[in-house]
Amino acid sequence: MPRRADLRKVLVVGSGPIVIGQAAEFDYSGTQACRALSEEGIEVVLVNSNPATIMTDVEVADRVYLEPLLPHVVARIIERERPQGLLATLGGQTGLNLALALTEEGILDRHGVELLGTPIEAIRTAEDRNLFREAMLRLGEPVPPGRTATTVEDCLAAAAGIGYPVVVRPAFTLGGTGGGIADDPRQLAAVAAEGLRSSPIGQVLVERCLLGWKELEYEVMRDGAGNAITVCNMENIDPMGVHTGDSIVIAPSQTLDDTDYQRLRSAALRIIAGLGIAGGCNIQFALHPQGREYYVIEVNPRVSRSSALASKATGYPIARAAAKIAIGLRLDEIRNRVTGATTAAFEPALDYVVVKIPRWPFDKFPEMPRRLGTQMQATGEVMAIGRTVPEALLKAVRSLDSPACDLRWPGGGRWTEAELDRLLAEPTDLRLFAMAEALRRGRSRAAVAAATGIDPFFVEQIEAIVAAEWGLAAGALTLAQAKRLGMSDEAIGDLLGLDAVAVRARRQAMGLRPVFKSVDTCAGEFPAQTPYFYSTYEIEDEVPPARRPAVLVLGAGPIRIGQGIEFDYATVHAVKALREAGYEAVIVNNNPETVSTDFDISDRLYFEPLTVEDVLHIAERERPLGVLVQFGGQTAINLAAPLAAAGVRVLGTSVAALDVSEDRRKFYALLRRLDIPCPEGGAVTSVEEARALVRRLGLPVLVRPSYVLGGRGMQVAETEEAALGAAARALRAAPGYPALIDRYVPGIELEVDAVADGSSVLIPGIMEHVERAGVHSGDSVALFPAQSLPGAVIDRAVEIAAQLGQALAVRGFLNVQYVYDGQQLAVLEANLRSSRTVPFVSKAVGLPLVQLATRVMLGDALADLGFAGVHRLAPPPRVAVKAPVFSMEKLTRAEAALGPEMRSTGEVMGLAAHPGAALLKALTAAGVRVDARTVLVSLADDDKAQAAEVFAAFARAGFRLVATAGTAQA
Repeated sequence: MPRRADLRKVLVVGSGPIVIGQAAEFDYSGTQACRALSEEGIEVVLVNSNPATIMTDVEVADRVYLEPLLPHVVARIIERERPQGLLATLGGQTGLNLALALTEEGILDRHGVELLGTPIEAIRTAEDRNLFREAMLRLGEPVPPGRTATTVEDCLAAAAGIGYPVVVRPAFTLGGTGGGIADDPRQLAAVAAEGLRSSPIGQVLVERCLLGWKELEYEVMRDGAGNAITVCNMENIDPMGVHTGDSIVIAPSQTLDDTDYQRLRSAALRIIAGLGIAGGCNIQFALHPQGREYYVIEVNPRVSRSSALASKATGYPIARAAAKIAIGLRLDEIRNRVTGATTAAFEPALDYVVVKIPRWPFDKFPEMPRRLGTQMQATGEVMAIGRTVPEALLKAVRSLDSPACDLRWPGGGRWTEAELDRLLAEPTDLRLFAMAEALRRGRSRAAVAAATGIDPFFVEQIEAIVAAEWGLAAGALTLAQAKRLGMSDEAIGDLLGLDAVAVRARRQAMGLRPVFKSVDTCAGEFPAQTPYFYSTYEIEDEVPPARRPAVLVLGAGPIRIGQGIEFDYATVHAVKALREAGYEAVIVNNNPETVSTDFDISDRLYFEPLTVEDVLHIAERERPLGVLVQFGGQTAINLAAPLAAAGVRVLGTSVAALDVSEDRRKFYALLRRLDIPCPEGGAVTSVEEARALVRRLGLPVLVRPSYVLGGRGMQVAETEEAALGAAARALRAAPGYPALIDRYVPGIELEVDAVADGSSVLIPGIMEHVERAGVHSGDSVALFPAQSLPGAVIDRAVEIAAQLGQALAVRGFLNVQYVYDGQQLAVLEANLRSSRTVPFVSKAVGLPLVQLATRVMLGDALADLGFAGVHRLAPPPRVAVKAPVFSMEKLTRAEAALGPEMRSTGEVMGLAAHPGAALLKALTAAGVRVDARTVLVSLADDDKAQAAEVFAAFARAGFRLVATAGTAQA
C-alpha cells in the first residue's frame, strides 16, 4: 500500500549534544530519516540543539529549529507548525523520553499529533524494567531472576533473594548510565543510589549477574503489517559484564552453532512482534558459554548505537527503512537502493567479517581507572571489514588512531607477569593487547580463555596473529602470507627491522597489492549500484573502470574528545561541493556512526583505516586529482606530508604551510617575522632546555606539544616541577617535534574561522570566549559575534587573520585563536583546516563555509564567489551562543576541572536577538538547571581577589552563595 496520505507534515526529534552513550549514530540515523520522509513528499520539521551535525543543516529538513529538547519548547514548535505526526524513535534515549513526556502531558493529544512508528505502549514496556519483565514472561521468553525497585532498601532486599553478584539496570537511561555490578550489600547500596538518581522515573532493576556468559545482539525490523526480518546478528567478543558500547563486537556471530543462532533469531522475531514495534529494534541476549540456556537482557524499541553498526556492516539502511515504515509503508514496498533490485524485506547476507572496537577517552583522563563495566565509557568506535577474523581485527586496531602497532601495545613487553595477570582478568581497553602478549610469552590458548572468559575461538584468532609475528621474524612466513592475515606494513617493518616505506617498496616489487570487495547486502547475488568497498589481499585481477576526475576526502575516524562530529559535518559538505563542481567524490573513513559513511553520500566509500598505507592503496586504485585532508581533523592533517612524499597531490593549502602551523617553533618564528604579537616563549627539545626556558620566562607557563588536537598534553604549570613534567609528556606526545613553553597570559580569548584563497580572505565574524584564557576553546562558552570587545580589537583580529592567510598562502580554512589582556592582542595558534567551530559559525551566519572552502581548494578565487579582498561579513541580526556539554558522570574519578586540555564530548547552540536570551537557551540545552538559585564557590588562592565582583553580582541577582572555608572567608 502507498504511504499514508493523511501525513503531510512530520516533526522529527533529534538526540541533542554528543555525550557518552548517545553520539554520532543518531545524527546519521536522523539525517537518513529526514531524507527518507522528503522522498515521500512529506514536509519535514526538525528540532535539535546540536550545531555540529549535518542533521541541523537547513538542507536536511524543510524547517530546522535549533532549540533545547524540552517538552515545553517542543510544545511551542508543535503549536506553530501543526504537524500530523511526531517521529521520535531516531533521536536516541532523548527522543524516546521526550515522546513519553509529550504524551503524558497531553500535548500530542491536544494538538492532534500522532506518535509515528513504535506505539507509546511498546516504548513504555521496553523501557520500564517491571513492564519489560512481565512482557517477556508473557511471551514465554526467559529473563534473569530479578526484581524492580524504587528504593535502596528494596534493592538490598531483592539482592538477598537473588544472591550476589547482582547487576543494577536503571530505567529510561542510555549507555548504562547509573548502573553497575555489586558483589556485596555495601557495593549495592552505592550503585543502587546512583542508579535511582539516574533514572527519570526513579526505578532500577536488580537482577542476577551473568558474568562470563556470551552476549549477542539481533537487529530486527518490523512493519505495521507484521512483516519482520533480522538485519544482522552480532556477537560481543567480551563476555557479559562489559557494556555493549564498550565491547569489541563481531558480525556475523562466530561461535554460535546453527541451533543456537536460529533459537535466538526466532526469539527476536517473537519479541518484536509481541511488543508491537514498528521500525527498527535492537534485542540483547545472554547465552550460556556452553550454549542452549539463554536470557533476554534488553530491548531497545528504537534505532540504537548497534543499529548504526548493523546498518554499515550489512549495507542495509535501517534508519531509512524505519522512517518509511513509520509513515505506513511495508518492508516489501521499500526499495533497497544498494542493489536497486531487492526490497527492504530481503534479509542481508554477509560474505565477510566485520569487527567494531570502541574508542575510549583514557588518553584524556590518565587519572581514570581503565576498568570497563556495565556503564559505557567509550566516546566512539571504529569498524573494519575483512575476509577473516584476524584481518578485520587488525584493520580495526589500526583504525583506532592509537599508539598500538597492530596487536603490540607500546610498553606491553615490559608488563610484569602480575600486571599481565591483572590485565587478563580485569576488563580494560588493554585486555586485547594483554591477550596477545600472554600468548607471545607462551601461555596456552586455554589458559588465556579461562583468565579472560573470552571464547577460545577468539583467542585462537589472536594466537594466529602472534604465530605470524614469530613466523615472519624467523623467515618461516612470507610477506604475502602476512599481508593476507591483515598485518600492516608498519608492523611487518618492526618485525623485520625495516621502515614501512621499505616494506611497501618490497611489496610493490612483488606485485602484492590489495583488491577491493564491495558491501552489497546480498553476498554478490545481485549487482550493487552504490559502491561501498573494503580491501583484502587475495589473488585477483582488478581493473577499475574509467571514471570522471575523482578527489579523495579523508574523514576523521572515530569520535573522540577533541575530534568529534563537526569534522564529519565538514567531510559531508566537502563531498557535496565536489559533486556540484563535477568531480567524483571518494570518502575514506572507518566510523560506522556517521553520515559520511552512509551508503549514498559519496560516489564511492572506502571503509578503511586512515593510515598512510591504507590511503595509498585507495589512491593507487582511484588515481585521484588530489586529496583533501583539511576536513578530517588532526587525523587527516597528520597524513598530509607522507601522502605528498608518496606522490599524492594534497589540494588546498600547501604541505609546507601546514607544517608551519603545526610546528610551534616555525609558527612563532613566522609571527615574529610578521611583527604579530604572541606570548613570550620558545621551543624545546629536551627537559634540560625546558628548565632553562621556564627559569627565564617565570611562572606560570603554558606547555604544549606540536601536532595534536583538543589541547592534548597542554598544561598551565604553576611550579617548575609541573612545567618540566608537562614538557616531558609533550615531547613524548609528538616524537621528533619540539614542545612549546609560553608565559601564561591571562585575559579574554577570541577566535576566528576564515576562508582564504592566498590573497583574499573571508571573515564571517569573531567569536568571544566566556571562560578566561587557559580553558580550551572546545570547553569554553562562546558568543558570536563578540559582544564585549572594543572595535579596535576586532579590527586588529581581522587584520592579523588576513596577514596570516596571505603569508601562509592559505587556500581553504584558517582558524586563528587570540588572547586579549586588556592592552594587547596576541596570537596563540593558527589551524589551517576546518575547525571544531566551523559548523557553529556556518549556522550563525547562514553561509555554507565548508562548500566555499572546498571550491577555493579546487582552484576558485573568492572574488569569483563574491568575496574579494578582506571581506568581513556584516554582523547577523541575532546572537549565537555555543555551550560545551560534558560526560563526566560516565567517567569514574575523571578530573572535572577545566584547563587547556579539552574535556567536553559535545556542544549545543542557542540563538536569540539578545545575548542573555541566547546564553539561557544554550545553557538550558546543555542540561544546566537554570532554576537553581544556589552557587557553590571553591577557588584557588590566586583567583580569590579577582572573584569578589563576580560573586557580588550573583548576590545582587538573588543567588545564595555557599563556599568552602577558605573561599568563604575571602
